[in-house]
Amino acid sequence: MASTKSNISAPSKPQKAGLTTHLVAGGAAGLAEALCCHPLDTIKVRMQLTNMRRAPPAPGAPAMPKSFLGVGQRIVQREGVLALYKGLGAVATGMVPKMAIRFSSFELYKSWLANPETGKVSTTGVFFAGLGAGITEAVAVVTPMDVVKIRLQAQRHSTVDPMDVPKYRNAMHAAYTIIKEEGAMTLYKGVALTALRQATNQAVNFTVYQEFKRIARQMQGIEELPSYQVLLLGGISGAMGPVSNAPIDTIKTRIQKSTSVAGESGWKRFVMVTRDIAQKEGYKAFYRGLTPRVLRVAPGQAITFMVYEKVKSWIDLWNSRSQHAQLPNQKYA
Repeated sequence: MASTKSNISAPSKPQKAGLTTHLVAGGAAGLAEALCCHPLDTIKVRMQLTNMRRAPPAPGAPAMPKSFLGVGQRIVQREGVLALYKGLGAVATGMVPKMAIRFSSFELYKSWLANPETGKVSTTGVFFAGLGAGITEAVAVVTPMDVVKIRLQAQRHSTVDPMDVPKYRNAMHAAYTIIKEEGAMTLYKGVALTALRQATNQAVNFTVYQEFKRIARQMQGIEELPSYQVLLLGGISGAMGPVSNAPIDTIKTRIQKSTSVAGESGWKRFVMVTRDIAQKEGYKAFYRGLTPRVLRVAPGQAITFMVYEKVKSWIDLWNSRSQHAQLPNQKYA
């Protein structure tokens, strides 16, 4: 009887989710986020690439819209609805490894920073784990994905006119053309700024989410929060990052959109772009595109956390049932 009890109780112990779980759950969450929120990202990029202090339009020509709704409407009118999804291929292709790396590296760094006696991780530990996860995903996936995405989004061509042929036809063609014309290292333009942006994003994102989640679970006395609460907490945590690092994102976007210049260092490019924005467009230009970015990132993180938690719970449940189904075979083996 004692042997039977030990066999039955062993599978019920909580086990850490493996890389496969993070890969599948993170990939599903990332794909859902991309499909729902990519149009807002395209509008944000167009706003960041627009110099509001350039020469005024010709007499009789319509003025350039300044609001994110106006920019979105102009894109749809001039280039078609599908133009809002320019660069989606680059995002979707990189989203599965990006989310897998984000969540798995976060859990790994968190385990390194856990108290060896209790296994618990402090708020500071969660912050640094998020910081490390952001840097890891920036170097591994986000930077090249962003360069390709921004080049595609910056093209002002019609998606409904077959005669209007853009320079970059899709994500794969854009990556091939960039490497052929400018070199492979061009895909890592702005890597330091991207790492800084992703690090601050994920540090704030994971810290706020984990803390709010812990408080919500304690207040309600439950182990797993309902999906609508995860959605709400994910949205709140997701809105924090863009507000804190908007200038970094704007400078990064300008650098990645520009063509590489031989012999120009990353620091020189950073100083030049920063100075040009401040002198020619004013300091408010550093926050251009903040509204659509918040509207893109906040619901994006809400969807990401909700889908991730739900898919992860389904995988955990499936694994648990599979282990229980194997008990009779183990018992009579």
